[in-house]
Amino acid sequence: MVKYIDDHKGRFGVEPICRQLQIAPSTYYEHKLRQRDPSRLPARAQRDMKLRPEIHRVWHENFCVYGVRKTWKQLNREHVRVAKCTLEPRRDSRRRPQTDGIIDIGPYSS
Repeated sequence: MVKYIDDHKGRFGVEPICRQLQIAPSTYYEHKLRQRDPSRLPARAQRDMKLRPEIHRVWHENFCVYGVRKTWKQLNREHVRVAKCTLEPRRDSRRRPQTDGIIDIGPYSS
């Protein structure tokens, strides 16, 4: 939605577009501020950003075959405290499928 507003704000303006989309303009402006200043992100998002390199390191060190459970266990063995749900794909997220979970394991293939 933000991309749509960015693409058309020069022609229509932010407030009229937000009115038609039935979202508050403050939502758009807050999203833009968070893009420029990551310290405005929620605490969970900030922690996920800090954990991402550690998680990817463990996953790649194990030839990208570790699933969520084994990656989580390995991180905890290394005293990197991370919730298992941080690694799991979020099924309710539709925004960016490539970042739903830090590790998005597909279905098994045989």
